[in-house]
Amino acid sequence: MHVKLKKKNNMKKILMMVVAAMMATVTVNAQQMFLKPMVGGMLSTLTGQDDAKMKFGFVGGAEFGYQVADPFAVTIGALVSMQGAKMDDDKSIGLEDASTTLTYLNVPILANYYIIPGLAVKAGIQPGFLLSHKSKYTILGEKEENTSTDELKTFDLSIPLGLSYEFSDFVIDARYNLGLTKVNKDNKLLDKDMKNSVIMLTLGYKIPL
Repeated sequence: MHVKLKKKNNMKKILMMVVAAMMATVTVNAQQMFLKPMVGGMLSTLTGQDDAKMKFGFVGGAEFGYQVADPFAVTIGALVSMQGAKMDDDKSIGLEDASTTLTYLNVPILANYYIIPGLAVKAGIQPGFLLSHKSKYTILGEKEENTSTDELKTFDLSIPLGLSYEFSDFVIDARYNLGLTKVNKDNKLLDKDMKNSVIMLTLGYKIPL
């Protein structure tokens, strides 16, 4: 009888230890995960077009992160980005105030390496999905607008490279997104094969999960 009671008590102790270990693991993992809402601005242009200039746009969204180890973290995000470019005026044809806005849902997937506590370098890959397009211009004094996406590719791929600094759960993040894929399908809308080029600065807030 005493032997059976001892076995039951031992089993209870083992089960309690297993449950405690599982709870500790869940707690540690939870401390390693975070959500980071972020908002900011960007300067973007379209490479491959001689008269393309930088234009300002907004970016906003959130990233989910997991701290793999002390110096390493991985993040995946969903960011709505207003990219595009301005174009030089062409007085010979009466073209003025031309600009193109390409709004993407970008999904940055990044590896983050912390050089020192709070300061991280990051690199990865960023699929993007075209949400909308708007080109505005004035031709011979008449304002025109084009919102068609027929001549544009709906998928974009970029390489994001950057730095971030954390202080009191706030995160300043600076990135350069190097476009790898062409924006246009067959050169009918745009004169040349263009690719996105984006400089981005955001402020985020890190929320432990």
